[in-house]
Amino acid sequence: MFRDRYFVGKHAPFLHNGSSVAARNWSILFAALPAVVFGILQYGAPALGVTALSISSAMIWETIMKRLRRRPHSLLTGDAALIGLLLAMLMPATTPWWVVVIGTFVAIVIGKEIYGGTGCNPFNPVLVAMAVLMLSWKGILDFERALVSYDMDFTMLSPLAAMKNFGAAGAEGYALTDMLLGRYAGGIGSTFGIGLLAGGVYLVARGIVRWEIPVSFLAGVFFTALIFKIAAPDAYGPPLLHLVTGYTLIAAFFLAPEDSSSPVNPVPMILYGAGAGFLTILVRNIGVFVDGCVFAILMMNVANPLIDKIRPRALGKGIKHA
Repeated sequence: MFRDRYFVGKHAPFLHNGSSVAARNWSILFAALPAVVFGILQYGAPALGVTALSISSAMIWETIMKRLRRRPHSLLTGDAALIGLLLAMLMPATTPWWVVVIGTFVAIVIGKEIYGGTGCNPFNPVLVAMAVLMLSWKGILDFERALVSYDMDFTMLSPLAAMKNFGAAGAEGYALTDMLLGRYAGGIGSTFGIGLLAGGVYLVARGIVRWEIPVSFLAGVFFTALIFKIAAPDAYGPPLLHLVTGYTLIAAFFLAPEDSSSPVNPVPMILYGAGAGFLTILVRNIGVFVDGCVFAILMMNVANPLIDKIRPRALGKGIKHA
């Protein structure tokens, strides 16, 4: 009788669709495997070593932070493993072990755990780590310098660096099929365009990644590069080359749509992706760095809370007696 005097309520949602953070993370890991396997086959044991060290050290840093914060471990969710894998995909196969360990420390501890852990980070942890590494040891992450003495079965260096140094003339000799097959110097898992596209389509088809951000990002890259090309044909490379080289494809499907740092509403998603694509080309064509994806998406992460406030007009708003 005493218990019946109190109102008991429960918050939404009342129906769960069966998805989970772990299922999402492992699906993204699965989608990234073709590009990673190709990179390991292409660069050999050094690429495998960087990938394994990045994943394992990321999991170790997360375990240490969970113990220090007296929180239950979350290794089975695959969040740390995913961060470690994506970070390794952006690095050259010649990256020293200590740079890999520092990178995973920045990604897990500074980029994620200090904000509260999974789902609380305002910035993409992988991009935070890459930005720190690029600003601190630019030469180590310079693909041309890092891989210049590497025994590769292809001779083409980074097309973005060629375009940066020689303008439109630097883009000559780079065929689209070579770009899609990863026959140029780059990150371990960021050059195999066909694999990244296949993984991205898989994620979109499964509903794990919404189409708005990848499509608007690629459109922003293409049309901004097209404007530069029309304005100065001899100074800038073709838009299509910007789409399939550098970090463009991995950024579109695996980095820009990161849950905690990207919008959740359709219109903000489109603005977010288009803005990141626009800034990517600005950094590539005008800025100091060869590839602008890392800093472009981080800048949009900063603007994300403001962009995500854009809402469609409420039904009935402004109608008298509504």
